[in-house]
Amino acid sequence: MQKNDLLRLTAEKLGAEMEGICRYNGMPVFVPGLLPGEKTEIRIVKTEKRYAFGRMETPPAVPSADRRDPGCPVYSRCGGCSCRHMSYASTLEGKRLQVKDCFERIGGISLEVPAVLGMEHPQAYRNKTALPAGGSAADPVLGFYAPRSHTVIPADACPNAMEPSGQIAETFLRWMKSHQLEPYREDLHTGLIRHLVIRVNRAGKSMVTVAANGKALPHSDELTDLLKPLGVISLWLNENTLRTNVILSDRFHLLYGKKTLPDTLCGLRFELSPGSFFQVNPVQTEKLYAAALDFADLNSDETLCDVYCGAGTITLATASRCARAVGIEIVPSAVENARANAKRNKIGNAVFHAGPAEVLLPRMVQEGLRCDAVIVDPPRKGLEPSVIHAIAKAAPSRVVYVSCNVATQARDAALFREAGYQAVKVQPVDMFCWTSGIENVCLLSRC
Repeated sequence: MQKNDLLRLTAEKLGAEMEGICRYNGMPVFVPGLLPGEKTEIRIVKTEKRYAFGRMETPPAVPSADRRDPGCPVYSRCGGCSCRHMSYASTLEGKRLQVKDCFERIGGISLEVPAVLGMEHPQAYRNKTALPAGGSAADPVLGFYAPRSHTVIPADACPNAMEPSGQIAETFLRWMKSHQLEPYREDLHTGLIRHLVIRVNRAGKSMVTVAANGKALPHSDELTDLLKPLGVISLWLNENTLRTNVILSDRFHLLYGKKTLPDTLCGLRFELSPGSFFQVNPVQTEKLYAAALDFADLNSDETLCDVYCGAGTITLATASRCARAVGIEIVPSAVENARANAKRNKIGNAVFHAGPAEVLLPRMVQEGLRCDAVIVDPPRKGLEPSVIHAIAKAAPSRVVYVSCNVATQARDAALFREAGYQAVKVQPVDMFCWTSGIENVCLLSRC
């Protein structure tokens, strides 16, 4: 098999990115957009030693019963979603099988994987949307990056985004064009407007952050007047003058309105700053946390340790079920938010510590920290071995592992097994509808 070969192949199953996996002479060929059971002509676009990538040259002769209209005009070019061409039920089943495969193949762990907890209405669910700017000063665009590139695909609105995100983006684009403001060019490090970041709360109020390659935003008063009628209560400039693909720097300047955006989750009130982390799908987050709390099975006389606690959302949600909740987080501003959120919700049995988990947790354990249950919700790279060892030394009877990367979660579950903890059950939750992303909750019990 060589690049540009034209082959007639049938997809056998879905891969981790919701692409169809075919086989040619035993070698897997990954084909985006092809569903299991569908057969068509595939053009080989890239070959590696043990696998290859292809693209569909023609639609499948007999479409799968799971194939649907994507319902988005830019889906075929935008890199935001990967499975809008499938029925929602089939995306959930694909994600369930992904969890099962990762635990068996990577972790060597065989578990019954229940149905993924999906959304009743899987649209307009994202409370945060980051739109890169592209085009020119005369004809600027906002949109999303094409797959594996930084080419901006114009998108007037995203069906996954909460309103009024689309109206805000359209208004901002008109404002950019009226003042001939130059979009940022990453290759030349020129231009002003890098990203528009919109955060919407459940009451429909918004916080807007403009990431700019500069220290000031011209005509910001006019922009404020345009955004106010759309429910924008906060406008920020993020000064990002570095040659980086990181969307936001740590330099924020309030241009209008309130410093924080209020929101609710699990019956608690939170105030969100422009740089703070908050789960993007509030409806599904409540299902995720409910599963985590169910697995933690806390009693009123127990101590919980929440590692990678962020702004304290899980910590505070569990505090009413235990005697003491301890949160650990590396980002100091997030810890400040967590403490403020605890005070705001009149929660007195939650304490928060700032520092890297791989340093702070072993030290706290050495100083005498003992906990009955631990919840971990690490970044995609998973847990450092030192964190696993520190958790084992703290000797909780159960560990609840929440992850957005099932592959690293399965790897870490195998390491926990070596430390005396056995994976007992899992519960996947569809936090990122129409994408390949999946959140998974895993309960590990001490053997």
